[in-house]
Amino acid sequence: MAWLQAFQDRVVLVTGASSGIGRATAVAFGVAGARVALVARRRPELERVAGEIVASGGQALVVPADLTERAQVAACFEAVTGAYGPIDVVVNNAGILLPGPVTELRAQDLDAMLRVNLFGALYVMQEAVARMQARGAGTIVNVASLAGRRGVTPLGGYCATKFALVGLTEALRTELDGSGVHVALVLPGVVDTPMAEAVEQDPDFVDLWPPALNMPPSWVVWAIFAAVRFRLVEVSVPPGAATLEKLAALAPGMADRVVRWARSMSHWVADATRGG
Repeated sequence: MAWLQAFQDRVVLVTGASSGIGRATAVAFGVAGARVALVARRRPELERVAGEIVASGGQALVVPADLTERAQVAACFEAVTGAYGPIDVVVNNAGILLPGPVTELRAQDLDAMLRVNLFGALYVMQEAVARMQARGAGTIVNVASLAGRRGVTPLGGYCATKFALVGLTEALRTELDGSGVHVALVLPGVVDTPMAEAVEQDPDFVDLWPPALNMPPSWVVWAIFAAVRFRLVEVSVPPGAATLEKLAALAPGMADRVVRWARSMSHWVADATRGG
């Protein structure tokens, strides 16, 4: 598409780039002509993603980093700017999910999710803003979740971290108003990724959302592209889903009844797809 030419030679940093949404996003930006910095903890996986980008004619830089460590995030940004120059786009995507009902949620599991999903995202935002604001240009896309608009079991802890990320993103957007730095929020539903595969071992989650309904990562990639290219503030995947969740907040009791109905329908779909 012609509008993808806008990404030609842009410097794009993608966190969580070793798999799932991050991998798909990094490869897509590389195909579109961007110079892509791949950030995650696992170097071998990042090297494989970089190989895909290079094979398609793109440019990729592997930058292993633990985003829960503030110093490593700063060093990561220094490495990217040193190799490619100023960063135009940051896709803040890294995240983990450890399922479990709130009544049984372990403090160490919630802490682990907070360190990656919230504090890691915060460190990335702070490093990005410090550089972009000085130039008066740049885009930060925070990949949160529809679970950051509506709490559901057995994802209570994960929902808490994504609610927090949504709040940070909205607050940052108001802080940067008029600065030239654009902040966007992408809110996916359940996507067909290794993260989803891991949580699908939980029978409560499968009853809530059968794997047959998972979306492909490409849907989220296009939402990220649209947020960057057209400076959209918020994009839900599928489109309109977050709007429904916001309306549900006006009538939470009714929303709970809808969730119960949706769970029963999902259970029926799960049984049908299993041949039950």
